[in-house]
Amino acid sequence: MLGCDLRQVNVPPGQVTFGYCLVGTSFDSNPLATLSCTEMPFGWSYLFFPWGFLLQLVALVHAIRRRPDTYWYWIILIGGFLGAAAYMVVEMLPDTRMLGDVFKGFQRRSRIDQLEAIIIDNPSSGNYEELGDLLLDQKKYVRARECYDKAIAAKAHSIDAFYRRGLCRLALGDSAQALPDLEYVVGHDARYDHDRAAGLLAHAYALQAKADQANTLFARVTELSNFPEVHYNYAQFLKSQGRVSEARESAQRILNRKRTMPHYLQRIERPWFRKAKALLKEVPQN
Repeated sequence: MLGCDLRQVNVPPGQVTFGYCLVGTSFDSNPLATLSCTEMPFGWSYLFFPWGFLLQLVALVHAIRRRPDTYWYWIILIGGFLGAAAYMVVEMLPDTRMLGDVFKGFQRRSRIDQLEAIIIDNPSSGNYEELGDLLLDQKKYVRARECYDKAIAAKAHSIDAFYRRGLCRLALGDSAQALPDLEYVVGHDARYDHDRAAGLLAHAYALQAKADQANTLFARVTELSNFPEVHYNYAQFLKSQGRVSEARESAQRILNRKRTMPHYLQRIERPWFRKAKALLKEVPQN
């Protein structure tokens, strides 16, 4: 076939046609032969255009937001309809489990409104702490911290409130104020939140240039914790201390753990895997 154009084909009565099809210019002298050659390809394009393009677009938008492995972009772009469909089955379909979080988000917003009204008449520490938890889930760190301040002022022995206020302060870049909160928590429960509290305390020490305390605590916590976040923060600390080979080992340990994780956990921890890969590129090999 020397070339293709789009034109209407005349066929005898009783012959099925879809109206238009691709006609090869080298077959123009025999329309019936041209129809039989292009009938099936046109049937596929009839089924998948423009839906194939739309599926690719949806898959690409999802991939940009979720940032899966790089090879998926090639599969979507080169694979067309089938590539986009494969991506949806493997990557998008599991995300439907997260639809429950969407509905929980509506419930949280409704509960926030209720608590804000309740607190006017009953400003108890429990109500402030619950409101702080809901705001923290929505990453409204400033308002959440204010709620924990009020909860702690009324009930100063709540470990949960101290811990979550420390999380807010770290998220807001205030590691100096986060230190006493996290020290209080770890002092009362060294393995609070499955060792994440101790890992964040070590991270806060590192941010405050307390290298000896950070190194001692990181060395202990990384032996106990499987949180990629803890190991990534340790790798960053090692890098800042010029211990590049150890930093690479810590970052590589994160990627090695990925292989044994269930798929749903891999999806949750994916941001830390990306950060570990980026760190390996930044830290030169010896």
